[in-house]
Amino acid sequence: METHVLTFRITTPFDEWAKTYDGSTDLQKAAGITSLYRGVSKDDPSRCCAVMQAEAGVMERFIADNAELIASSGHVLESTTAQVFLDHA
Repeated sequence: METHVLTFRITTPFDEWAKTYDGSTDLQKAAGITSLYRGVSKDDPSRCCAVMQAEAGVMERFIADNAELIASSGHVLESTTAQVFLDHA
């Protein structure tokens, strides 16, 4: 399982972006993604963070397959920085 920490810019108010993100929860679950957190920067209302878990390759496919929906939320796809973490004991 991979934990993805995505940071990115938005062009809409956070509440509007969050409505689209929250509305895609069933789509995320169907793809095998578990959303753990989403929030806005304390210092910059145009910066967001989303933390999700999925098996390897799932997140990349989901973003590619749903780019239009993601962009329609105000998420600036080109601004996305992704970090992937593994849980190794």
